[in-house]
Amino acid sequence: MWSSSLLLKTCHKKQMITKKNTIIALLLAVLLTVFTAQAALSEGNIPANQKMSNGQAVVLGIVEGLTEYLPVSSTGHLLLAERIMGIGENSALSVHEQELDKEAADAYTICIQAGAIIAVLGLYFSRVLQMLQGLLGRNPLGLRLFINVFVGFLPAAVIGLLFNNIIKAYLFGPWPVVFAWLAGGLAILAVSFHRLKTNHVSPSADALDNLHWKMALIIGFAQCIAMWPGVSRSLVTIVGGMLVGLSLPAAVEYSFLLGVVTLGAATAYDGLKHGQVMLQTFDPQSLAIGLIFAFIAAVFSVKWMVTYLNRHGLAIFGYYRVALALTTAVLLLTNVI
Repeated sequence: MWSSSLLLKTCHKKQMITKKNTIIALLLAVLLTVFTAQAALSEGNIPANQKMSNGQAVVLGIVEGLTEYLPVSSTGHLLLAERIMGIGENSALSVHEQELDKEAADAYTICIQAGAIIAVLGLYFSRVLQMLQGLLGRNPLGLRLFINVFVGFLPAAVIGLLFNNIIKAYLFGPWPVVFAWLAGGLAILAVSFHRLKTNHVSPSADALDNLHWKMALIIGFAQCIAMWPGVSRSLVTIVGGMLVGLSLPAAVEYSFLLGVVTLGAATAYDGLKHGQVMLQTFDPQSLAIGLIFAFIAAVFSVKWMVTYLNRHGLAIFGYYRVALALTTAVLLLTNVI
């Protein structure tokens, strides 16, 4: 009896180790994707007026899709990838041309979010349909969910419009991203260890249909913290949802739905404001490639994340963020990137 119990425990531990190794491998794959961006530079035959190869567009699309809905910050990863590939950082240009180049690069990273947005619209079509039926007066729960998503979006809309230029001027750089990665990682680990130590269980956690507009507003203000690149919009909205009483699955679902509206608005705003410069700087084909690969990568990423978080916690993302922050800091200090 004792040996049988020991065997079961051993098998369970091995399964847990295997799962953790799989997760670590997946997360490291994101890093590998970023650093294989160097290979895109070796294509060498980029026309002078294009400034981005198809390979670079593929890399950026994959990085965007994989990281947009993971609590690791897609913007931070895209800025790192662009820095490695030298996109938006051509010192041979005049100061004005460098500013336009950087403006176009920042707009590109935001506009390819549309691929990830479409992926979530497809995966959560039933919820989207529920909200549309609510607007038509056919589904009270759908109307309530629509109001909650709209209320959650409002703080980001107001603060984003007021401080967008300041945020891009001072925070869209490598060191602010490194700091945010590190701070966010340590915060995840602190919360995870606390929950593990106290054996925290919340059987009374609410489903998404029980979300109240006041709870949604709190999550919306939490989302504003993610305007600092490297923080991660999905991280703060998931944690914010859990803090106001949502279950982890409900918080994840609300985070995705809120992201569709928030990211959609940001994409539309940047597209209208900087789209002309972006398309003059980069070939339209590069934008199309980035969108397509962002969509494909996001489908896999979202499906995996929902399954993983329903069974495990956020701790692995904390370890990843800390490791990535320290690694990037060393590479920056040694002028490797």
